[in-house]
Amino acid sequence: MYLEPRPGIAWPSPHLRELKDVVRALLGLDDDTAVIIRPLIRGEVGYPPLETVVEVLPMDGEAHRWTLHRPAEQITENELRAVLLHHRAS
Repeated sequence: MYLEPRPGIAWPSPHLRELKDVVRALLGLDDDTAVIIRPLIRGEVGYPPLETVVEVLPMDGEAHRWTLHRPAEQITENELRAVLLHHRAS
């Protein structure tokens, strides 16, 4: 049986799932740690998001957040590596 999203709910893109996997691998996260990647919507309706927020939310411990100044679909694994490993989370 295949599960389908509720009406009006979109599945995450394959690229977003790949980015989440990259975040997990780079930071050595366990399965209990949530990784959220979402667009930061700015500007007018109908325009693509200008930024992407990456959040890491462990069950125990401090949450971390990074902002990348590109739409998620344009972010590469190398860009994620540079941001996550070389810049402190906010």
